[in-house]
Amino acid sequence: MEIDESFDAFVQYLRVERGVSEITVKNYREDFKIFLLSFPSIATTDDLNVDMLPEFIRQQDELARSSSTILRRYSLLRNYFSFLNEEGILHEEIPEVDKPKSSKRLPFVMSNEEVDELLEAPDISKDNGMRDRAMLELMYATGLRVSELLSLKFRNLNMQNALITVYGKGNKQRSVPISSFALEFLRKYMDGPRKRVKGSKDTDIIFLNRDGKAISRTYFFMQIKRYAEEKGIDSSVSPHTLRHCFATHLLENGASLRAVQEMLGHSNIATTQIYTEVSTKRIMSAYDLYASRK
Repeated sequence: MEIDESFDAFVQYLRVERGVSEITVKNYREDFKIFLLSFPSIATTDDLNVDMLPEFIRQQDELARSSSTILRRYSLLRNYFSFLNEEGILHEEIPEVDKPKSSKRLPFVMSNEEVDELLEAPDISKDNGMRDRAMLELMYATGLRVSELLSLKFRNLNMQNALITVYGKGNKQRSVPISSFALEFLRKYMDGPRKRVKGSKDTDIIFLNRDGKAISRTYFFMQIKRYAEEKGIDSSVSPHTLRHCFATHLLENGASLRAVQEMLGHSNIATTQIYTEVSTKRIMSAYDLYASRK
């Protein structure tokens, strides 16, 4: 059976038997795409084997994915493999995997120089490059979650006052300022490349692919990885890395923890607190480097 066909059958089972929402289905599809990207040889269910499950979890842990993300993907894949077994498509016992414990892991944060290199990686002489540059600039300038960036609409923009109205987790509203630099690239994209996209007038979504549809999480993830590799930046870079950089660099430049909390949309300041630890660690590393040269 074709791998996409098998996952469609699994999704239909989840809808009918478990009543999962369409938002959950969409997230599952994105997670499954990431699994397939880790094993490019998979084309049909004959290419699957249960050893891929612990291997995928190991890869995710090495990439410093959060415990909650790894656990969600593990649960999805285990249920998918179990479904294939029940349907007689797969005939292998699913191994137990050492699941990550919920732990506080300091997020990876790029240096200011690495951020600049990443932001400048897209070829802005091309329409897709200008779009990607605008997305990267906006994400670093505002600390938006990737889901917030990709679903951003014109009605959320206040260009005159350089503000974005964001509806985050739990539909909680917040306003985030946009830097003049990010605003410049956003205008360039909207005034040129976006207008040339087929069907762009039929949607309020700002960032579009060539078919006039919203950019997918998987595509944006792969683009950032590609740009990072081109610049020789750590391979663990992801869209969320720019959010980490936004918060850490703000704190290093004197922003208050409360202000960063509000811009990130964290309901609990304890969630934001981790960035103070990242900032302190970076300061100590810089001092150690300085001291070693004395």
